[in-house]
Amino acid sequence: MAEDAAGHSSGHRERLRARLLEGGGDGFHDYELLEYLLALAIPRRDTKPLAKRMLEEFGDLATLLAASPAELSRVEGLGEGTAAAIKFVEAVMLRSLKTAALDRPVLSGWQALTDYLHASMAHRTTEQFRVIFLNNRNVMIRDEAMGDGTNNAAPVYPREIVKRALELQAAGMVLVHNHPSGDPQPSRDDISMTKAVMEAGRHLGLVVHDHVIIGRGGHVSMRAQGLI
Repeated sequence: MAEDAAGHSSGHRERLRARLLEGGGDGFHDYELLEYLLALAIPRRDTKPLAKRMLEEFGDLATLLAASPAELSRVEGLGEGTAAAIKFVEAVMLRSLKTAALDRPVLSGWQALTDYLHASMAHRTTEQFRVIFLNNRNVMIRDEAMGDGTNNAAPVYPREIVKRALELQAAGMVLVHNHPSGDPQPSRDDISMTKAVMEAGRHLGLVVHDHVIIGRGGHVSMRAQGLI
């Protein structure tokens, strides 16, 4: 019986692999993509039930990939090696998106930047404040998290942001943070904090090009909304 189950599982994975190589991933259900990934980490087990259980737990693939190792470990049957495989996939995805946003002026490659930011921040369960530091050609030289917080706030220190910009010899910045609630509309505190950073950098020639707020359903540019 065990051999029959193992043979069935092996044959099923072979069919999944053939479908993927022949037609790409568009024809797959989310659970099938996850099932095959899990099978690479757990080769001697039927991973379809685990894949479906994980999607029920996290809701969708994007939220699952963004989950922390501790959050993933709470799923019954998911070990450290499997959690690491999932985080490797997320790392590869983010590296690819980040590379697409590099080596070009950010302001003319805005879509590539927002794609990267949405993938890396939209599904976080806590708020994070990041700064994209730019050189004098508006090309990204560093993307740094400057504050991690709770589900509705992250600490922001304008002087620390300006100090870091000077250390990197940056000429400009794009401020970014996420709203775990999913609604990217800026709050009064968001607007006042942005103006404080702009004022702190103004006398040093540092330009704040925008403040982008990321939510699950999209993003809001304060510059586009005329708020800064």
